[in-house]
Amino acid sequence: MTTYDPAWLERMYNNRARVPESGEHLARWTRESGQARAAMPGVLDVRYGDAPGETLDIFPGASSDAPVLFFIHGGWWRSLDKSDHSFVAPPFVQRGACVVLPNYALCPGTEAAPVTIPAIALQMVQALAWTWRHVAAYGGDPSRITVAGHSAGGHLAAMLLACDWQAVAPDLPAGLVRNALSISGLHDLREIRHVPFLADSLRLTEEDARRASPALWPAPKRGTLYTVAGADESEAFHAQNAVIRKAWGTKTVPVCELLPGLNHFSIVEALADPAHALHHHAVDLLDA
Repeated sequence: MTTYDPAWLERMYNNRARVPESGEHLARWTRESGQARAAMPGVLDVRYGDAPGETLDIFPGASSDAPVLFFIHGGWWRSLDKSDHSFVAPPFVQRGACVVLPNYALCPGTEAAPVTIPAIALQMVQALAWTWRHVAAYGGDPSRITVAGHSAGGHLAAMLLACDWQAVAPDLPAGLVRNALSISGLHDLREIRHVPFLADSLRLTEEDARRASPALWPAPKRGTLYTVAGADESEAFHAQNAVIRKAWGTKTVPVCELLPGLNHFSIVEALADPAHALHHHAVDLLDA
């Protein structure tokens, strides 16, 4: 039986404590996202479901057959919002992509309506199914969907690549997700359930940790996953980055990298930097 050291887990996973300037990063995301929404045509708060918060923002492509980037925000499944991440969209829209940013319910929810990580995953399935059915009206090509996500969003991106879409609904294609990009993603949640600062909000059971860990699933039958983390992130995040390649193999996960000079927050900014290797990885997946 594995024994977990609470102090070690705090050091490994509490990114805001590890990065003293984390507040500056988050403030910059909010500011630049507001600027992006003001400068760039977008269709905001489109409903993909009936529950509160089941909305997404769409930044249409320039053509009628634009590749689609479906970007899922992080925040430990318990914080942040799609509106904090609009800044990711402009460089991809400028090169012709359609960008979709979904929201999801946040853990722990309420006593009357608790929120779990598996429930969030099902929301993202619902949001992506909606996107496949409707994105053509916004210039997106539903046959060219790449899912990307940061941290908790990286976890969800990997899950969506491995989803059995035809079991969700008969009209959905088996290859609904063409490719995925997990940025600082969490791929094995068994350790996460023991992290002290997350316990009260995630309320992650052993059963849910196992069934919501993509590293414990068989490799997807189709599609490609790129997985990256910042070289300046903790050894636990480096291990989370590596474990999905070990589980799924190099054919499914041909790129598994630690990017120099990046921490858990600056890595999202690198995605939005057209000169950065991470941005180029995303472009490669969109163009594949």
